[in-house]
Amino acid sequence: VQLQESGPGLVKPSQTLSLTCTVSGGSITTNYYSWSWIRLPPGKGLEWSGHITYSGSTSYSPSLESRTSISRDTSKNQFTLQLSSVTPEDTAVYYCEGSWSTKSMYWGQGTQVTVSS
Repeated sequence: VQLQESGPGLVKPSQTLSLTCTVSGGSITTNYYSWSWIRLPPGKGLEWSGHITYSGSTSYSPSLESRTSISRDTSKNQFTLQLSSVTPEDTAVYYCEGSWSTKSMYWGQGTQVTVSS
């Protein structure tokens, strides 16, 4: 299974960041898988943003929940992150990740997103 992030590398403050993860070699609807967005801000540790499960249910980090939405397109085997009202604090390398039950299985290579005017 391979994951590939795509989206703009530069977003202006107050805009909405939108990233897509394309999954190949496996289905995002396979039982017991969850598909997450995780970010690594400069100089900080990994931060889980949220996930969408094989059944389509979602869960978000409490610190980001008010600004975060994760959706999926099963016909394209993709899931998408939308983070609204971004600030420079949202600058990070964003990763998509797939877990089976609670075991992390697959990671994308990551994509740098910079929030700047």
